[in-house]
Amino acid sequence: MPDVGEGLTEAEILKWYVQPGDTVTDGQVVCEVETAKAAVELPIPFDGTVHALLFEEGTTVDVGQVIISVQTGPGGEPEPAAPAAEAPAAAPEAAEEPAPEGRQPVLVGYGVSQSSTKRRPRKAAPAAQNGTAAPAAAAPAAAPAAVPAPAPAAAPALNGSGHAGGGERPLAKPPVRKLAKDLGIDLASVVPTGEGGVVTREDVHAAAAAALAPQAAAPAAAPAPSAASAAPAAVPAQAAPAAEPGARETRIPVKGVRKVTAQAMVGSAFTAPHVTEFITLDVTRTMKLVQELKADPDLAGLRINPLLLIAKAVLIAVRRNPDVNASWDEAAQEIVLKHYVNLGIAAATPRGLIVPNIKDAHAKTLPELSEALSALVATARDGKTSPADMQGGTLTITNVGVFGVDTGTPILNPGESAILAVGAIKLQPWVHKGKVKPRHVTTLALSFDHRLIDGELGSKFLADIAAVLEQPRRLVTWS
Repeated sequence: MPDVGEGLTEAEILKWYVQPGDTVTDGQVVCEVETAKAAVELPIPFDGTVHALLFEEGTTVDVGQVIISVQTGPGGEPEPAAPAAEAPAAAPEAAEEPAPEGRQPVLVGYGVSQSSTKRRPRKAAPAAQNGTAAPAAAAPAAAPAAVPAPAPAAAPALNGSGHAGGGERPLAKPPVRKLAKDLGIDLASVVPTGEGGVVTREDVHAAAAAALAPQAAAPAAAPAPSAASAAPAAVPAQAAPAAEPGARETRIPVKGVRKVTAQAMVGSAFTAPHVTEFITLDVTRTMKLVQELKADPDLAGLRINPLLLIAKAVLIAVRRNPDVNASWDEAAQEIVLKHYVNLGIAAATPRGLIVPNIKDAHAKTLPELSEALSALVATARDGKTSPADMQGGTLTITNVGVFGVDTGTPILNPGESAILAVGAIKLQPWVHKGKVKPRHVTTLALSFDHRLIDGELGSKFLADIAAVLEQPRRLVTWS
């Protein structure tokens, strides 16, 4: 199981695309795994025949453990990937042969370390200290598929750096490693203060605190979704497991995206002082404009919906109130103003809530914004949202109205200044030009970080969003 480059320590195998006996080629995708951030397809760095799948679908595997054995030798004998994949004493003679020269197998975009071409015995070490799974007894040649088992004696072992060569790992005791894992902190990014360069618990806690700072790029914080976030209706929500007949309780393991969501929301709720304001408004004119834009031949083929115009209204309101687009630097005790808008759109996917964002949304025209929203929804629906798409957001929109909900008090995504909840748009009695008429009405709720945005600024920002949606001609006059 490779480290996909985000400092993650484990991944769940979602689907195998190959079975024992299948022929594979270098670069062929053999399985799909889910990390705490996204679903990722893994290519195989070998040409050969699949010997065994060592873990079933649905199994969570630590980075560094062998998950697949491939026979690459000319006579069908397994061939080692590199010297770091140590074999037991009973390994075949093929394990003593030097690794081939030229291109070295690489799993996920990392180079391979150069070391001795001879394999040598190695003392067994606990997985908690070296981060890799030590092979046990050799598996039978006819090992059944998709059954968890130790790696075959001479099977190529791929370690946590994405290749078979060994590299230096941060020095830390097992409890500290577990703490870092629970907090979603990459030990390699932690500055050690212990004697001899050992990472301490205090170092990990300091890194976790820094991760909650606005500009931090810690893996656990950047892509985390809002606990109150929802998605466009086209993205299906995760289904709960079926209850056993007569069962009074069902336990659901918290892992992957949902686990990181929980950790990030606790950090956000108890770090950023939240304030939520509400406004109820008449959006009848905006709904009419949506219908007119749908009929416009210049926009043929584009997805035009109320969310598109709401997103545009938010971007115009940011332009009129630039100070809302900021983040908090905890270490420097400074406010960092952002001169760009990476607009997050909360999406409910089969694997949990995520918040991918549209990069530089402030610079996009209405058609470009429509294309970006459509691509974001389609990618989220397929579970292919990349970690990069979920990092660097500045503020977010969550559309709870697609579920018939009037409003809510959303929690900020860590590092962002505000999140706007959009309620259901319904026909309601409304006083219009002195008469009570049925009008399209909705409620907006804006949660913001009170360290960055005071009541006056937050109120002006929310009022400007409402003003654009009440009189959509302001999309032109205020642009």
